[in-house]
Amino acid sequence: MIITLAFANGFQKKVSEKVFSFWGHVRIQETLPYSSLITEEIPIINNSEIVHQIKASPDVKSIYPFATRYAILKTKDDLQGILVKGLDKSYDSANLKEFMEEGSFIHFSDSSYSRDIMISQKTAQELKLKLGDKVLIYFIRPDGSKRPDRLTIKGIFKTGIGDFDNSFAIGDIQLIRRLNNWQQNQIGGYEIVLHDYKKADSVTQQFTHLPGFDEDWSVQNIKDYIPNIFDWLNMQDTTRNVLIGIMIVVAVINLITCLIILVLERMRMAGVLKALGASDWTVQKIFLRHSLIIALRGILIGAAIGLAILYAQVKTGFIKLDEEAYYMDRAAVQITAGEVLLICGITFIICMLVLLIPSYIVKKIQPVKAIHFR
Repeated sequence: MIITLAFANGFQKKVSEKVFSFWGHVRIQETLPYSSLITEEIPIINNSEIVHQIKASPDVKSIYPFATRYAILKTKDDLQGILVKGLDKSYDSANLKEFMEEGSFIHFSDSSYSRDIMISQKTAQELKLKLGDKVLIYFIRPDGSKRPDRLTIKGIFKTGIGDFDNSFAIGDIQLIRRLNNWQQNQIGGYEIVLHDYKKADSVTQQFTHLPGFDEDWSVQNIKDYIPNIFDWLNMQDTTRNVLIGIMIVVAVINLITCLIILVLERMRMAGVLKALGASDWTVQKIFLRHSLIIALRGILIGAAIGLAILYAQVKTGFIKLDEEAYYMDRAAVQITAGEVLLICGITFIICMLVLLIPSYIVKKIQPVKAIHFR
């Protein structure tokens, strides 16, 4: 049960962190029906007052502007369509640190737009690009014409989530503004990082009531943009609960069987004790005490073995996964001391309650028959 809980929690946490690190927890932008992560935004005016109010919320860790633009990366032999996500200096590059395979975050220019770009490892492999290479990028204008530019591969990232690695690159928001003929105060929207992602739904409601919040803006939990991933993660809760339920049933059956065997093996002893005047409860306590010692020993040994396996997984990652299917190449682990103690405590309580059932066999023991029992 400890291993099951640790792997289920670790899996959900790791995948969620990948999504949130790449996109934040909450997004504010112009209301667009049926919008998704690959939808270019309608520009909004950068409102410093709203940004200040949002930053003042104790639930908010950071807020930064963004904008996206479709483009085509072209090399001598190949080309690939991508969506360039533009960011600025206010973005905390530490969010992408765990995804960096090579290089570093883009360098922003004070006088013009940065000519750096970050692409995914998969895009780099498909286009045969490496760190420091120049790549020709074509941005499609509203009239259908293409505008070429030459950028430098500053960093290569890998999230392990195919939809992200196949479709996105990261550049300077100034470049997006220049291509869209936007003013310096125009952005695609805001992405907000929270201290606790579980508060995303409640926080979104708070932002819409801020003074000066534009009625044409929408505030959405990032989960609303990619519900398939989070629906899949929520299904892991059901799987986890079913597995733990099966383990409890098996453990209960084993405990009952164990005590029945103990009673049958000591039938003559129980008969002698009752013949000497021992009450049913006195005899029951003997069997219960012995059974609880077995159960407690099993709980402690099981917890030790479970934690040892989890520690080995953290240090060596010996349990491998198909990254295309699970968004990670090794099983992730997350468990706390409180969860371990809770599992052990609940298991011990269940043991005590279950062991009372077969111990009632003692009440039906007749001393004369029990003494002659073979």
